[in-house]
Amino acid sequence: MTGPTPRSTRVRHLLDELSWTEKLGQLQIVFRPSPVDAAQLVRDGIGSVFWPRSAASANELQRVALEQTRVGIPLLVGLDVIHGHRTIGPVPLAQAASFDPTMVQRLARLAAAEARSGGANWTFSPMVDVSRDPRWGRSVEGFGEDVHLTAEMGRAMVRGYQGDSLATHDSLAATAKHYVAYGQPEGGRDYGAADVSEHRLRNVHLEPFRGVVEAGAASVMASFNTVAGRPMHANRRLLTDLLKTEWKFDGVVVGDADGVRNLIPHGIAGGLAEAVRVAYAAGLDVEMGGAPSDVPVEEIAPGRIDPARVDDAVARVLSLKEALGLFDDPYVDEESERLEPTAEARRMVRAATARSSVLLKNDGTLPLRRPRRILLAGPYAESTDHLGAWTQSFAAPARSIADEFRARLPEAEVRVETGVGFLDDDASGIAAVVAAARDVDVVLILVGEPSSLSGEAASRSDLRLPGRQEELIHAVAEIGAPFAVVLENGRPLVVSGWIDRAPAVVEAWHGGTEASAAIVDLLLGDAEPAGRLPMSFPRSVGQVPVYYAHERTGRPASTGGTLTETSADVGLHGPANVHEKYTSKYLDLDLGPQFAFGHGSGYASFTHAAPRSSRDEISLVDLGDGIRVTLAVDVTNTSDRAGDEILLVFLEDVVASIAPPVRRLVAFERRTLGAGESATFSFELGSRELGFWATDAADARFVVEPGLFRLHVGPTLERTEAVELRVS
Repeated sequence: MTGPTPRSTRVRHLLDELSWTEKLGQLQIVFRPSPVDAAQLVRDGIGSVFWPRSAASANELQRVALEQTRVGIPLLVGLDVIHGHRTIGPVPLAQAASFDPTMVQRLARLAAAEARSGGANWTFSPMVDVSRDPRWGRSVEGFGEDVHLTAEMGRAMVRGYQGDSLATHDSLAATAKHYVAYGQPEGGRDYGAADVSEHRLRNVHLEPFRGVVEAGAASVMASFNTVAGRPMHANRRLLTDLLKTEWKFDGVVVGDADGVRNLIPHGIAGGLAEAVRVAYAAGLDVEMGGAPSDVPVEEIAPGRIDPARVDDAVARVLSLKEALGLFDDPYVDEESERLEPTAEARRMVRAATARSSVLLKNDGTLPLRRPRRILLAGPYAESTDHLGAWTQSFAAPARSIADEFRARLPEAEVRVETGVGFLDDDASGIAAVVAAARDVDVVLILVGEPSSLSGEAASRSDLRLPGRQEELIHAVAEIGAPFAVVLENGRPLVVSGWIDRAPAVVEAWHGGTEASAAIVDLLLGDAEPAGRLPMSFPRSVGQVPVYYAHERTGRPASTGGTLTETSADVGLHGPANVHEKYTSKYLDLDLGPQFAFGHGSGYASFTHAAPRSSRDEISLVDLGDGIRVTLAVDVTNTSDRAGDEILLVFLEDVVASIAPPVRRLVAFERRTLGAGESATFSFELGSRELGFWATDAADARFVVEPGLFRLHVGPTLERTEAVELRVS
């Protein structure tokens, strides 16, 4: 096998000095042991631990490793820092809705500084699984359905966690997960199989991982699922041949929790010893769960496991510890541990939550014009469950929206009638909401999923609002009271049962520690809900998976008329043409999602000049030499307030050697423009944007094919203008 890049003198010396048992100890991390057990595991030679909840405890474990073991190697201290440590930001899916990689990088930098101050040095984030099935609960942990957006946000998060140097005391080693195709499980069921083609692997699921590996991610986590029948913890082709050899990844491949042990119920290992042997042979470097310690040493002795493979894995682990500066400075300053959010941290996540929110629709009800009488209804009126999935018990809590409104508008009458709960079947409180709604200026209906309904092992077969929340919306709509709906959730929902009756709807996601303040900012117009959807909202769960970048079909549906050979069912909404029987559609459902990827607007309004290109033709030779095409669009804020505009660039490959996606995102930019201000949005496109992975049984090649391309530019899929580019 191809080994990692050359290791340092220190690492080579340690490899020579370590015994076989000590080497195996470096290749394990055991999750959630008690402090006493963790200390004993370290004395026994384990090389990595999970964070023991304080700087002092982390320092004590490092002291045990250095002073009470034969060789004295410092520890990797892992922790799931997903969207914040003490200060919780919006969930990753929400961060993707910001279309702002700089914001994502800053949030990751904040999380890294807080976690490293407590002694953690390794996080299992970002998740760069492309997720096109909102039934899958872990959609909340990633960046949505698009390949390019996921890759860009993943790279930004890696840069934020790792900074300019892993050795600084505000950096964490990042882990790209879950490698690979974990986001496309059959039926949306967590841990399910992913039977994907090589074409789909290369062009969709692998691309974000390739991006974060290029960005320098320190580690990659193997996923729980099988790919084409092979569990990823035993997939040598993908862990070693592709990741380590083809991509030249020289970091650490870590297993997911008990992923090696899971090879037994997967049915490809007859026992734990065989599972350990298979996983390490496939390319795993660190096992999460302690499986090797539970195996008789003779079962995993040299001869049963290739010593060169073990040395390679140990070298990778030691090199990461060296990069983190742990051999020279393994301890953290206990007096400097960040135990509470700073004022600056709170301001940062508050702005990020607002920036990640999406205005799904608005008839002018929002922003509110300082109403004197406000009714807050729905379970999120008084709930503080705003942090979202994958937060720890020590995270800074959020306030309720009711408390925030009362603090911000002391002169207003703020009344609360929740009406219904998140999950219960009791609708008796709706009558009180209706009665109160008749005597206020505006009703704000605050509904959604509790945090527990998204995340790991939280798949749902029904994507509607749980409980009786839809009935609450209908009841308020019936009496004609002015109202707006705020959604807090960790995945796209099916809103078709009520969305047409709501004058205004804001998708606020699970926003974190400052969610309530940010939501009030949005509703009062102190901030802009100008994000865009990173995942499509389906009309029905039966439509899933539904995503914009689907491959063309030979029989596309239309809403009427005749489709030309180059038209595509992108952005189509409404009933299918009943005169076209033999087309790709549902007989009982309108075409297209309820809200497509990229949907959204804001309070400000903008005009867009026609896009212009620096050239309308380019040769393959020029592209190979790195020459790029510049696309520019002039944008003007025509409103009387500052606002954010996002422009998206979609590529249409008109004729290709494979059936191409109807569109695929290749560039985006977000800018804030003052009232009346104009600016030019500019995008550079080259071979990476124009090409794709061509696969066959023998190999995979990245190619740019000659032919006609259309570049569609606009604020949403439905509002684009195209320029043509010919590659010769």
